[in-house]
Amino acid sequence: MKRIAILGGGSWGTALAIVLSRTHKPHEISLWVRDAGLAESIRCDRENKTYLPGHKVPDSVQITHDPATALQGANVVVGAIPAAHARSVYQRVVPYLTRGTPIVSATKGLEPTTHARMSEVIFQSFQSVWPDFSPRMAVLSGPSFAAEAAAGQPTAVVLASSDGALASELQEEFAAPNFRLYTNDDVLGVELAGAMKNVIAIAAGVCQGIGLGSNPLAALITRGLAEMTRLAVALGARQETLSGLAGLGDLDLTCNGSLSRNRQVGIELGRGRSLAEILESMKMVAEGVGTAGALLVLAREASVELPITEQVSVILDGRTSPREAIRGIMERPLKHE
Repeated sequence: MKRIAILGGGSWGTALAIVLSRTHKPHEISLWVRDAGLAESIRCDRENKTYLPGHKVPDSVQITHDPATALQGANVVVGAIPAAHARSVYQRVVPYLTRGTPIVSATKGLEPTTHARMSEVIFQSFQSVWPDFSPRMAVLSGPSFAAEAAAGQPTAVVLASSDGALASELQEEFAAPNFRLYTNDDVLGVELAGAMKNVIAIAAGVCQGIGLGSNPLAALITRGLAEMTRLAVALGARQETLSGLAGLGDLDLTCNGSLSRNRQVGIELGRGRSLAEILESMKMVAEGVGTAGALLVLAREASVELPITEQVSVILDGRTSPREAIRGIMERPLKHE
């Protein structure tokens, strides 16, 4: 029986603890929760009332605030940490790991300050402790609202790794009756797709917030996917990755699903609320807010245009209104599709 340690007591980390307790193969599961009070609450109530209310955390899942306890004997480590805090957490826990322990990143976003993907953050965190060592890594992404996965609704995701043997091994370990995993070796494309779709989802929310209908939303999702694909391919990803679960699948879910935090941020922006006010009222992180600027830096370096991301960025910065941003997109020079 393998031991899986999950880092992050938010909605997705908690949902993964629940989902992985149902796998075809039995596992020992530990969930590390940064906040000691929340960890105690989950341990006593067997429910994460702050981030995933209404879903029972199995009694078999160990809940702890101590990283050493969570990681002791771990055969696989899954990181479900907000992108802005991932580096500090990984640097903290690396000394508790054995060198061959696989790390699975389940974070969809870029590090705001460095624009690094999570696999790069993990690699650099290991290098800071073991300069001569490269960790075995995989990325978990795709259309997966935490609450629906925790409720046992059929969910299909992507497990990406440049290590084909590792991807196949984890695919077998993580598979559950209602949790299906497809492998992919395009880690770059999967990570970029998971980050970029959040920004497009903010734009989708803005459309709803100002009262627009189905026509503009369809156009936004279609051109948003084109924008995502353009940057990903320019940076070295495969085009077909953006047409799969990690790209189109997750984009569709995040732009249309009522549980999307990024879409909700956009809705509130469209209604005229300030970003600071919106974020203050949210318990969970909307990764697209910190990712838009990072994507624009990458796009400039690759000489790629991201018109939707640019307009989302200026809305987030308060430099333009949602209606002016939409006008800016509609009045761009006419082009061939």
